[in-house]
Amino acid sequence: MTLHNKLATGLGALAVTALTAMPVWAQEAAAEVAAPVADKGDTAWMMVSTVLVLAMILPGLALFYGGLVRTKNMLSVMTQIGAAAALAMIIWVCWGYTMAFGPDASEALKPYISNFDKLFLAGVTADSTAATFTDGVVIPEYVFIAFQMTFAAITVALVLGSVVERIKFSAVMVFAAIWLTIVYFPIAHMVWAAGGKFFEMGALDFAGGTVVHINAGVSALVACLILGKRIGYQKDVMAPHSLTLTFVGTGLLWVGWFGFNAGSALEANGSAALAMINTFVATASAGLAWLVVEKVVGHKPSALGFCSGIIAGLVAVTPAAGNSGPFGAIVLGAVASIICYIAVAKIKPMLGYDDSLDAFGIHGVGGIVGAIGTGIVYAPSLGGPGGADYDMGGQLVTQVLAVLATVVWAAIGTAIAIYAAKLLTGLRVSPEVEMEGLDLGEHGERAYNY
Repeated sequence: MTLHNKLATGLGALAVTALTAMPVWAQEAAAEVAAPVADKGDTAWMMVSTVLVLAMILPGLALFYGGLVRTKNMLSVMTQIGAAAALAMIIWVCWGYTMAFGPDASEALKPYISNFDKLFLAGVTADSTAATFTDGVVIPEYVFIAFQMTFAAITVALVLGSVVERIKFSAVMVFAAIWLTIVYFPIAHMVWAAGGKFFEMGALDFAGGTVVHINAGVSALVACLILGKRIGYQKDVMAPHSLTLTFVGTGLLWVGWFGFNAGSALEANGSAALAMINTFVATASAGLAWLVVEKVVGHKPSALGFCSGIIAGLVAVTPAAGNSGPFGAIVLGAVASIICYIAVAKIKPMLGYDDSLDAFGIHGVGGIVGAIGTGIVYAPSLGGPGGADYDMGGQLVTQVLAVLATVVWAAIGTAIAIYAAKLLTGLRVSPEVEMEGLDLGEHGERAYNY
């Protein structure tokens, strides 16, 4: 064989070998392409959103609630909120995440809870990912864990608004641990996890109308009823000691709420943009509506009223943030604000329960209005993102059923948690400590030295 023939034969064999191997390379390349990779933009947005929700708690909620109590209880409120939120974060990574978003449990338990395969975040690494609402789009699992962790932390902190100025710090910590485990984690799973009871029903809750606000508001009502009224309630003046701090806290809550609502899209996309604009306009509408109602009923438009309206609007738009058009959000915010005003200014004094900072009147009532109202504003005829075949009646039934189930679950679970705390800690400070103030009596310090 000549050199030319040998060369030709060798090149031919090489070509055959190369052609034979190409499908393997193609398969490997296809597999690499198919593996979802977290987008850096989505990841960055979700990390920012997570930090924004943290700012809602500290310093946002701490200042908002702290300014509303008397001077002698300012630090106790801030400490309770901060410590309860910190405890929630630790519990979340230990067993909360796996209960809410872990692998599927048995068929009987799947609608209510996940299993414990991810206890202490077992199996989670820097390379593991969590799905978003778009096929093939993911974010790092650690980011999803952290984002949802802040939701658990602020929800338990919200509950405390009804029981401040007379509950023991030790009782707060015991209550928080039990309540998160038997109330928050199951409801979060039922609403947001694939296979969850409300998720499979098709209930709409974009960012936590049921999980956060109805859950916290109803729990707050049950807790304050069991705890009892503050000494001197409806007899002594219990005016907010610093509406300035409350106003600052309100602003921080509104800013942080963009992470709360727009972040719940889990991506930096049009859905997040819709949630963002709705969080602006529904809140603005609600703040103005509260001022108008105050004027109509014969009062002066107040800073406290404006702050209350802002929070009512934020609460109401939470489940509707990505489920409504902007004008539907404006109406929803105004309606929720008016109903919350009635609950706080009329119904609470009439019934005489001591929900110290109106956690139920704004979060519970506003959450219910928002959750049910979402079934209305989702309709495309009202500018919502629903399809042409949207069944408003059927969706409203689903929304009401989800609300009622959340109310019952939260009420029963809270009663269990608060009585357990009472058994272990005594629950309430002594009359002497309550009169002196919890800052000194529980923590040995003062908010102000004048």
